[in-house]
Amino acid sequence: MAVEGAQLVLALVAAPILTGWIGVCRAVLSNRSPAGLLQPWRDLVRLFRKETIIPEGTSFLFRAVPFLVFAALLSCVLFVPFLVTDPPLAPVADAVVLVGLFSLARMLMAFGAMDAGTPFGDLGGRREMMVGFLAEPATLMILFTASLWSRSTSLPAILHSLLGAAAPFHPSLLFALLAFILILLAENGRLPIDNPSTHLELTMIHEAMLLEYSGPLLAMMEWGSQIKLLLYLLIGTDFFLPAGLPSSLSPGALGAGLLFLSAKLLMAGAGLALIETLFAKLRIFRVPEFTALAYLLATMGFLIHFVLEV
Repeated sequence: MAVEGAQLVLALVAAPILTGWIGVCRAVLSNRSPAGLLQPWRDLVRLFRKETIIPEGTSFLFRAVPFLVFAALLSCVLFVPFLVTDPPLAPVADAVVLVGLFSLARMLMAFGAMDAGTPFGDLGGRREMMVGFLAEPATLMILFTASLWSRSTSLPAILHSLLGAAAPFHPSLLFALLAFILILLAENGRLPIDNPSTHLELTMIHEAMLLEYSGPLLAMMEWGSQIKLLLYLLIGTDFFLPAGLPSSLSPGALGAGLLFLSAKLLMAGAGLALIETLFAKLRIFRVPEFTALAYLLATMGFLIHFVLEV
């Protein structure tokens, strides 16, 4: 139980800090004064202190969605190996189950937005489902490419096989990494697919689904999105930069593992901020081309494994 609690607490605390780090990097790259590393935490505390206002005409689903989404995303923390090589739910930590939980959270968010009955909520929910529908096949293909090394879709088995691989470089994983970067941007509503800091209703995707939420309900939705971004970066470091992950629970191994993990997340956050600074938002009808490129790269990586690496 200690490992489970440590992973949950670490994810809850680190997710807003990671979002703050990305914001700091974006501000520095844009020659602006950063709001601070803890600004997302200050925003969450402020929202939890505010009053919750429920729109008229909404059902129980609108009130339940933030709790269900937060629970679904938080449960994913127990599936992803990042504190040790074997996560708390290692026997059921399957890649397909993880993608299913992400899809469940997306579906619930869309239902909650549509339940409010506002035009922008319905628009945001439909766009979110469209992006998810296009991105999920590429996500599964990336996971299947990584699973070819272990012949299993179990996340711990994939990680152990990558850590024990004799070759230091795999061309198939390079293509999978390029596809993963595109999917990470699409699934988390980042530029160039969506702008998480936009205030233009007609261009919103993720933020349009949150317009009717307020107070603690909005805080839980924002916190859940930050956890989801952290999880995607953790999955990326597990598959494409697994070095430094401790295999034991000794204090020395855990301390070194946390240092490696912090360094990898800082580099990943800075890289994400650089991408968001260099690229402008795509028009919505260009999103299928973006996700199709991710699927093509993932499929090429899958096929290259059989050509070059078997």
